[in-house]
Amino acid sequence: MNLLIIGGTGKTGRELIKQGLDQGHFITAMVRNPAKLRNDNPKLKVIKGNVLIPEDLEIAVQGQDAVLSALGHKRFFIKTSILSKGTKNIISAMDKTNVKRFICITSLGIQDSKFRLGLYYTLFVIPVILFFYFRDKAKQERLIMKSKLDWTIVRPGQLTNGTKRTTYSHGPKLGSYILTNMISRKNVAHFMLKQVSEKTYMHKTPGIIY
Repeated sequence: MNLLIIGGTGKTGRELIKQGLDQGHFITAMVRNPAKLRNDNPKLKVIKGNVLIPEDLEIAVQGQDAVLSALGHKRFFIKTSILSKGTKNIISAMDKTNVKRFICITSLGIQDSKFRLGLYYTLFVIPVILFFYFRDKAKQERLIMKSKLDWTIVRPGQLTNGTKRTTYSHGPKLGSYILTNMISRKNVAHFMLKQVSEKTYMHKTPGIIY
């Protein structure tokens, strides 16, 4: 398949690219700085673009079978709308180019999974460090849910750089009100890529944890 990866220079995005190529997909990675990605695989196309520029996305989305977003940033302590504005532009570009399948990563702890990242995140990390980030993620989710796309929103627990395990849990109502459940970026990428051809979680928000 032809897959567009948004946020390909991030840790999860890099795993999406690597595993997608290993599975034989043709990958297009739209990034702000192409120099950050090696382009030595004939099935990988790296293009320069910004999710805040609609025209960049329309060019990137054209001809794709699916779009996978690992969009993120590190502006945690200031009010920002990068995730929601970028996602709004992705949705618009997909509508204009008639590309329907969209898989996007957000997080446990949002909307109907509120408090499911454990006490540490619920009482400290989210309200103190990630308040603006999570508020923008919630807006991002609402935009996706209101769209006409064939979307899946993937909500992982706390991300780690661990190895890819053969088994992990996914589905609704995962997580804990007390403990913080983990999941590796490798397993998140594996799960997201599976959703490209599966319909189990179409128009759903599965959590994913160990």
